[in-house]
Amino acid sequence: MLAFLGLLTIVLLLLLVMTKTVSPVVALIMVPVTTGLLAGFTSELLAFMTEGIQSIATTSVMFVFAILFFGTLMDAGTFRPLIAYLLKLAGNDPARITVVTALLAMLVHLDGSGAVTFLVTVPALLPLYDSLGMRRTTLATTVALAAGTMNILPWGGPTIRAATALEVPVTELFNPLLIPVVCGLLTVMIIAFVLGVKERTYLQAARIITREKTIQESAESFRELERPRLVGVNLLLVVAAITLLIAGIAPPHVIFMIAFALAITLNYPDLKIQRERIDAHAKAALLMASILFAAGCFTGILKGSGMIKAMAEAAVTYIPAVVGNHLAVVTGVVSMPASLLFDPDSFYFGILPLLGTTATHFQGDALEVGRAAILGQMTTGFPISPLTGATFLLIGLTGVDLGDHQRKTIPLAFLVTLVMLTVAILLGTISW
Repeated sequence: MLAFLGLLTIVLLLLLVMTKTVSPVVALIMVPVTTGLLAGFTSELLAFMTEGIQSIATTSVMFVFAILFFGTLMDAGTFRPLIAYLLKLAGNDPARITVVTALLAMLVHLDGSGAVTFLVTVPALLPLYDSLGMRRTTLATTVALAAGTMNILPWGGPTIRAATALEVPVTELFNPLLIPVVCGLLTVMIIAFVLGVKERTYLQAARIITREKTIQESAESFRELERPRLVGVNLLLVVAAITLLIAGIAPPHVIFMIAFALAITLNYPDLKIQRERIDAHAKAALLMASILFAAGCFTGILKGSGMIKAMAEAAVTYIPAVVGNHLAVVTGVVSMPASLLFDPDSFYFGILPLLGTTATHFQGDALEVGRAAILGQMTTGFPISPLTGATFLLIGLTGVDLGDHQRKTIPLAFLVTLVMLTVAILLGTISW
């Protein structure tokens, strides 16, 4: 009975979220509450929900302050000198331009937001691509690959969701993947170079729009917020925060709370401006925090009621041993294509806990399944998925067709995932 209700909970969640019948927050709360009541639980649900919320509280805090921290630094123009340098470095060579495109997207995606990455990168580079006659699909693909791979970072949405669903610290999930992710980023750079070489045959004679003008026009509305004298200090803050995060010297939520407090105080000591900057980024922070707390209710009820355990025990009966013994690898292989079928909330809060628990029945490690999942599911896969608004923002800004974008990007995104998965297996991060 519990196994059936658990499966019903996941199916209903997927159905409601993917058909956009209700918001993810509502579905994550009401679906498990309803099935929990059907299972005969009443007051126990209160304890299940509370335990679930408590388990992800620090993760939610980290995400909120990470958004505020990087958002503040973007407002202050911290990365603008680097952007200007990269655009100057690109010159007129398509191969160099595509490589710089990848670097720029990686840099901007430090804030973990696909929308911000696309809004900053595409307008800055599109005039350059058009003036040289380079195909816009190349711009969309390069930015998508770079942003998707960077989305595996500890403060990226999928990684945080995976850590939340498995109830482990983000650093414990991500740190062993550092080398595979670096290899993935290098693969993106190589792909970008190859795409640039191919673009040389598409060059058309045109006058090149100066990059300095492009930068000036794209930044005009934010000029008064920039703090050029504090660029060095802000970059040190970024390096320090990331170093402490990866080293595990302090809890992630503490790191970003302190980093944000320092960043906004140094850049905007005026209280009125501080409030304006917080308000500017509050929507994104609140949206993610609400989803995470709702997910705490979802996972809390599924775990506390025993539904996950019951489903895992039932799944063991039907999963062939040859598959179960390599569940992490199988998860890694299908993770990127799964982005076309499951949005991040449905996958990480509905499916990943089941996969992780099932893996333990085959003497596997749920943590390894989680690591395999974030190598593709809504990381390399998010900029091609029709289930995310960021995908439509990207194709809208570049003016390319969704089908054209997917046909060009999906095979390359899948390749990047397979490279990272292979490196992770060779290093023992994911067991074969």
